Amino acid sequence: MKYWLSLLLCIAALGAEAQSAGRPRSEPQEADRIIAVINDEVITLNELRQRLDSVVSQLRRQGTPLPPADQLERQMLDRMVMDKVQVQFAKENGIRIDDGQLDMALNRIAANNQMTLAQFRQALEKDGIAFPKFREEIRQEIIVARLREREVENKLLISEGEIDNYLAGASAGGSAEEYQVAHVLVRSPEGASPEQLQKLKTKAEQILDRLKKGEDFAQVAAAYSDAPDALQGGNLGFRTVDRLPNIFAEAVPKMQPGQLAPILRSPNGFHILKLVAKKGGAAIPAVQQTHARHILVKVNEVVSETEAKRKLQAVRERLEHGGDFAELARLYSQDGSAPKGGDLGWVYPGDTVPEFERAMDALKINEVSQPVQSMFGWHLIQVLERRVQDASDDRKRSIARQALRERKSDEAYQDWLRQLRDRAYVEYRWDDQY
Repeated sequence: MKYWLSLLLCIAALGAEAQSAGRPRSEPQEADRIIAVINDEVITLNELRQRLDSVVSQLRRQGTPLPPADQLERQMLDRMVMDKVQVQFAKENGIRIDDGQLDMALNRIAANNQMTLAQFRQALEKDGIAFPKFREEIRQEIIVARLREREVENKLLISEGEIDNYLAGASAGGSAEEYQVAHVLVRSPEGASPEQLQKLKTKAEQILDRLKKGEDFAQVAAAYSDAPDALQGGNLGFRTVDRLPNIFAEAVPKMQPGQLAPILRSPNGFHILKLVAKKGGAAIPAVQQTHARHILVKVNEVVSETEAKRKLQAVRERLEHGGDFAELARLYSQDGSAPKGGDLGWVYPGDTVPEFERAMDALKINEVSQPVQSMFGWHLIQVLERRVQDASDDRKRSIARQALRERKSDEAYQDWLRQLRDRAYVEYRWDDQY
C-alpha cells in the first residue's frame, strides 16, 4: 500500500511539473537556487516546489486539512534530504536497477491498470506527465526498497526461542483483535545530548497538547512527523498486536478507539500514538496449497523479453507433442528448482509473486500455462495437484517468524535511517523569505 501511495505522489508531482511548464510567463519568474547540499549533491528550490505541489494534491485527495505552508515546506525538504541520502548510499554500495528490470516493473504497473505499457505511457503523456521522468522516479522507488531489504530486513535476526514464545502466547484457533494505529515520530539524532533530548521531548509534548485540544491528527502528522508515513497521516493501517513494534504493542491493547497514549520513548525518538479503531480478527482458516512446477527463462542483456518468450513457446510446443516437463526443466530452466525438474513443492498463497500466483491458480490439474511474465523473467507453469488443509508446524513457525520480522522491521529501519542521516553531510541554504 505504501508503494502505491508513493507512486500516486510521483504521478502527481510529474503532473504538477508539466502544468507549471505550460503557464504563461507574463509574470516575473524567480530564478532557481540551491536550498540544500547533501554530500556532493544538491536540492533546488524548483525541485522542492514540484514536490510540494504533489503533496498538496495528495493531502487534498485524502481529505486531510493542509498544515501551515512553512511547516509543510520544511517537512518536505527533510523528506527529500532523506531520500537523497538513501539513493546516494545505494549507489555507493552497487545497488543498481538496470533498464530491463525497470521495464518489467513498468509493465507490471501498466498491467495492474489493465493497459499495455504503450497504452500506459500514452495515458501519462495525455495527463501531461513526462514518461522519462516517471521512469526515473520508479527506478528510485525500487532502489530504496532494495536498499531497505538488504541493509535492514535481511539482517534482522529472529531466534528459535522468540518463535517458541510467540507460538506459546498465540491463542489456538482463537480470534485476534486488529488495531488501526496512527503515530507521530519526533526523531532524535544518534548520540543526542541530554539538552537535545529535552528539547525534542518538549516538542513532542507540545504536539501532544495540540492533539488533545482537538487538532486533526493527520494534519499534525503531515506537518511534524519524521516517520516515512507522515504524509499518510501517520496511519499504519490495521495490524494485530504481533505485527506492531514492541513499544506500540505494549500500549495499544490498553487503549480505546480515539484515545491518545502518553509519549513513548524509543531509541529513535519520541512517539505520539493514537488508536483510531479496532476490530476482531477471524481465526485463520484452512488454506489451499498447490503442488506446482515451472520452467524459468530470465531476461538480461543477452536475452530480450521477446526472445525469452519465444524460447518458452518452443518448449511448450515440445510438451504438447509428448515432451517430459521435468526433463525440459532440467535442460532449459534458469531457476534453482531446475535440478528437481522445476518442482516447487507445495506452495501456499503468497509464496510466489502475484503474476505467477494468478496464472497458477487459473490452471487445471496437469495443465501447462502459456508463457507468464514476472519480475524474474518468463515462466511455464504446471499444476500437479491441490489440497486444502491446516498449516503444518513448519508453516506455523514460518508465519510466526514473519510476524516477528514485521514487528521489528519498522523500528530497525527507523534506527538505520537515523544513523545514515547522521553520517551524511547536510547543509541547508534557505531562509524564511524564499
